[in-house]
Amino acid sequence: MKPAAFDYVVPTTVPEAVAVLGAARGKAQVLAGGQSLILDMRLQRVRPGLVVDINRVAELDRMGTDGTTLRVGALVRHGAFETAQSVPGPLGALFARAVVNIAHPPIRSRGTMAGSFAWAHPASEWCAVGTALDAGIELRSLEGGRTVAAGDYFHGPHRTARRPDELLTAVRFPLLGDDTGVGFLEHRRTHFCFAQVAVAATLTVRDGVIDEARIGLANCADRPVRARAAEQSLLGAEAGTSVDGYRLPDRHPFARAGRIAAAQDAAPVAEPYADVEYKRQAVAVLVARTLCQAAQDQRSRVAGPEGGHA
Repeated sequence: MKPAAFDYVVPTTVPEAVAVLGAARGKAQVLAGGQSLILDMRLQRVRPGLVVDINRVAELDRMGTDGTTLRVGALVRHGAFETAQSVPGPLGALFARAVVNIAHPPIRSRGTMAGSFAWAHPASEWCAVGTALDAGIELRSLEGGRTVAAGDYFHGPHRTARRPDELLTAVRFPLLGDDTGVGFLEHRRTHFCFAQVAVAATLTVRDGVIDEARIGLANCADRPVRARAAEQSLLGAEAGTSVDGYRLPDRHPFARAGRIAAAQDAAPVAEPYADVEYKRQAVAVLVARTLCQAAQDQRSRVAGPEGGHA
């Protein structure tokens, strides 16, 4: 099948791109990496009258920090995050753990992080990370700019707070403290499939006690989920000196958080090869194991170079 006929424009500045979207009256689609859009067009799941290719808008292909926040422009590719050194501190380590789960190297070399937020697939790794960290999504239109928190941005599969006349220009993430550990794990049938469940987690431990926890879930509802009940259950709990995600006793705080996430935070939808109960079990197990990974990472950071890194 071939795409339906469409017009094509290539703006070179953000104001020019925004003007084109404003004039299109909801009939345009924005092309950045195109790894999802082109397939949808080929299958005619979407039939835009106009494609706005933003790949020549140089200001969107930038990434930088202001000391507290990382701003990732709309044209920064997945592949930019494949090494932990690309972003300072634990945030870079979290990105590096997440990005290797996204498709394959050719797709990661072309697809963009911001494009994942624009497409808003429930199984998106970046959307789970953004939800866990309460990322801000920058949107620009002829009326001006606004930033929407991740918790308010996602409305369902491929549905977001972004209006048709708005351009997603960047995603902002808070930088994580050096005493924060990070983890990311996902479960899927084959390497070619979307995640059946994915979990992003951060842990801050002070004096052996969990001071802050953030957990984001992918493909556990019709949108990415912040597992707030599970997070709350962890606060004030002892992290322990040694944890093994494959041999956790039921009473361990991480195992308990996994069960709470599965029962209270997740609202899984059945899909082929994974009914609702299967996915709830996967959530419970994966949350516990990801928290173990984050705890190990946190201990290695506190220990310093002599202790190695998880």
